[in-house]
Amino acid sequence: MKEATGELNTSVVVIVAIGAMAAFFYFTLWPLIRGNVNSSTNCSKAICLKCPTNNCKEVDCHLPGDNNYFKCVWKG
Repeated sequence: MKEATGELNTSVVVIVAIGAMAAFFYFTLWPLIRGNVNSSTNCSKAICLKCPTNNCKEVDCHLPGDNNYFKCVWKG
């Protein structure tokens, strides 16, 4: 019986650890990944203003039919 209790405790610890890692991924990492994918998708579809200087890193862009501007990396 003592051995079975030890195995049960180990199983509970493993299940709690997996749940904690899943929660960390879902609430911390996934929003960052999703935001990066959405930003990249929007920037690839966007109409961007021309770079006024040779040292541009970001430019103002907007989606067709939308006047809300956002920043995208200047790709030359």
